[in-house]
Amino acid sequence: MIQAVFFDRDGVLNEEVGYLWQIENFVWIDGAREAIKFCNERGILTVVVTNQGGIARGLYTAREVDALHNFMQRDLSKIGAHIDAFYYCPHHPEGSVAPFNVVCDCRKPKPGLIVRACRELDINPEQSILFGDSERDIAAAQAAGLRAGIFFTGGNLLQAVTSKLLADN
Repeated sequence: MIQAVFFDRDGVLNEEVGYLWQIENFVWIDGAREAIKFCNERGILTVVVTNQGGIARGLYTAREVDALHNFMQRDLSKIGAHIDAFYYCPHHPEGSVAPFNVVCDCRKPKPGLIVRACRELDINPEQSILFGDSERDIAAAQAAGLRAGIFFTGGNLLQAVTSKLLADN
């Protein structure tokens, strides 16, 4: 089993703009691309786990989320980096789009996205951490049995990732 760093997307990898789906509104957080590359170079999987309730609310589609994630991959490739996998929850119990307007086990703070990623990618949760910007991210990390959920409050993500990973080794 392998080690992973899980990242929430909005507010951790990119600036929070509320229901982000348009590429032209995407702006990387300082040090985010470099933090991903740092993990890549050390053989640590990078996995995005993100709630995308805008799908259930009819604000955008899964295809548009996938297009944004493909853009992120293309941009990362310019510096020799990549995200190993994207997992997102399209559900919201107050949504208007069936079948996404349900209560599920993948919407954080529930751990379903992380548990699924660990199972599918052979990740050892006890060796893995998550960087998130909300209490629901940290609660999902704890419920999934990750070693740590790190509350990212802004600043340079590379500094946050390197200080946590280097302190642990």
